[in-house]
Amino acid sequence: MLGFAFCGSFCTHHAALQELERLLKEGYEIQPIFSFAVCSTDTRFGKAADLKERVEALCGRPVIHTIEGAEPLGPKNPLDALVICPCTGNTLAKLALGITDTPVCMAAKAHLRQDRPLVIALASNDALSANLKNLGALLQKKSVYFVPMKQDDPVGKPHSLVADFSLLSPTLSGAVMGKQLRKLFL
Repeated sequence: MLGFAFCGSFCTHHAALQELERLLKEGYEIQPIFSFAVCSTDTRFGKAADLKERVEALCGRPVIHTIEGAEPLGPKNPLDALVICPCTGNTLAKLALGITDTPVCMAAKAHLRQDRPLVIALASNDALSANLKNLGALLQKKSVYFVPMKQDDPVGKPHSLVADFSLLSPTLSGAVMGKQLRKLFL
């Protein structure tokens, strides 16, 4: 079973959904997980309820959207791997500091207790500034792997990094074997 967690980088949800569908076609069973923001925020990119309905229909199981629901993903209901796609700078910082005040962070903490792979597809406007230290801390952490990333708009958003979502599947395959996909920065 693969966990697939969505955080609030709403402009990247379309790309994340494409990768979720790709993983399902590859034969993965997927447990979806939503951050509080994803579960409750309507944006110009779509309504929260519509996204939840679509993801639940695709995965054939309910979205975990509470801290209590995410906690058993460690020893009680272990996942083979957990993907956070997209992972915001906020969630990245919380993971680096061990803060578990959202369903996604709790799922990651519970999952990492078993030393199983956590794959992060970052989408953050401050990854090369305020969050750079958190990126560095997680790059060194056992069982944490990153989808290769790039600056999406070096002039307009000089501190932003976004994962190349099309590389999620090969990153996941490598992570399961204990290898980080390279080149990490595109």
